[in-house]
Amino acid sequence: MDVRIGVTQAPRELNVELPDDTDPVELAKQVEAAMTGALDVLWLTDKKGRKVGVTSAKLAYIEIGTAEGARKLGFGS
Repeated sequence: MDVRIGVTQAPRELNVELPDDTDPVELAKQVEAAMTGALDVLWLTDKKGRKVGVTSAKLAYIEIGTAEGARKLGFGS
């Protein structure tokens, strides 16, 4: 599962690839808690076991999607 995180005052977004067995409902609850200020830091663990933390106050947006077929390369439709 791919997660794209927009951080305020940063020109690029963070892309984190989470394990395929990540529960999207639980992830959405964790993101909502961070966006409402219930969590100080949003911590995610990627496929390789690395932890990524973003201060909740710096979150601009978060996009949750699947890794399968999400990105297409090439030209045309």
